Amino acid sequence: MPKKQSKKKKPEVHDELKGFDIKINEFGEIVTNLKVDKINEFLNENVEDKKLKDRKSEEEE
Repeated sequence: MPKKQSKKKKPEVHDELKGFDIKINEFGEIVTNLKVDKINEFLNENVEDKKLKDRKSEEEE
C-alpha cells in the first residue's frame, strides 16, 4: 500500500513568482495564473539552457 501523503502545503517559489499556481484541467490543458510570456522571461533570465551552452562554445571557435 502506498504511504499516505502529508497535508499539502504550498511549495517554495522564487520571489518574482510569488502566488504562481499551475493546474491541469479536465481537458489536459495547462492553466496558470501568470502569463506564459512572464514565465518565459523569468526562465530566460534565471535558467541556463543546456542545449545552447555547448552550441555557444562551438560558435566562438
